[in-house]
Amino acid sequence: MTLDDAVVARHTVKAFEPGQTLPQDKIETLLNVLQNSPSSVNSQPWHFVVAATAQGREAIAKSTIGAFVYNEPKVLNASHVIALCIRSDIDDKHLQNILAQEQKDGRFVAEGAQAGQDKSRRSYVDMHRYEQRDLPQWMEKQVYLALGGLLLGAAMLGIDATPMEGFDQRALDLSLGLREKGLTSVVLVSLGVRSDKDFNAALPKSRLPRDEIFTFI
Repeated sequence: MTLDDAVVARHTVKAFEPGQTLPQDKIETLLNVLQNSPSSVNSQPWHFVVAATAQGREAIAKSTIGAFVYNEPKVLNASHVIALCIRSDIDDKHLQNILAQEQKDGRFVAEGAQAGQDKSRRSYVDMHRYEQRDLPQWMEKQVYLALGGLLLGAAMLGIDATPMEGFDQRALDLSLGLREKGLTSVVLVSLGVRSDKDFNAALPKSRLPRDEIFTFI
């Protein structure tokens, strides 16, 4: 499948076929996509909870309550569900951990590169914490970069996917014990095999024309 084919064929699945499990090698590829997602100053402010069992999906489904109950089948009937989360803060421990990993991976060749990277990253974190005061929103932006890659990767692999903001964030955080880990949920993605009840599969894709969304200069 070409990239052009994938972006046209991809759609938000409205119903999954229960009992269908995706091949583990494809799941591993998608986990690789998430692990290698880009983030501002390599801040990596995320954590991904992967539900691959019925028990795990049931834990996530506890957040599809009230106004979000329509999403419950999309969680329970999927093969895998991933909760994309952000850290409650980018603290010194996290910054030191990133720097140590970069050193281990051989990213600092030039003299002073390590100190320069650390100073630059901390300046961005401080800017969003103190001046712009939007640190959680900044971290969410990095998670949505990962989400885009995940959805495109799934499409390239022929995997059906559904991104969902329709869930009770507090209920999910409590169900998964995220707050005790210094995390909070942002968005869900269900992965699986669409069923015949997926009405969206038969509908044509609709996007605004290029002359309305592009400006070439």
